[in-house]
Amino acid sequence: QVQFVESGGGLVQAGGSLRLSCAASGRLLSNFPMGWFRQAPGKEREFVASIASSSSLTSYADSVKGRFTIVRDNAKNTVYLQMNSLKPEDTAVYYCAVGRFPGPPLARSREYDSWGQGIQVTVSS
Repeated sequence: QVQFVESGGGLVQAGGSLRLSCAASGRLLSNFPMGWFRQAPGKEREFVASIASSSSLTSYADSVKGRFTIVRDNAKNTVYLQMNSLKPEDTAVYYCAVGRFPGPPLARSREYDSWGQGIQVTVSS
């Protein structure tokens, strides 16, 4: 059973930056795609970014492309989401997740089988 520790969220002004971290235990993340999703109040969970299991290949939602970067540190069994030029509409609870099988970046939540507890990101205008 994989367990995650998410950190790095908080309150930031529009235009600012945050870096989310997701450290895992119980599974070697390097063997699986990793993803970040978010859910704003009253909205469905949506895809943010993903990184492949065996390469640096990444995928991003159009809304964050050019502003967010997902990276993994296999030595630390950790995945990060660097968020720059934050906007109020980025306000949400952010979740990291690990894919079911080795492979490319994944954008659909059903392709992930373990999720972090979520961390709040609030961007003020």
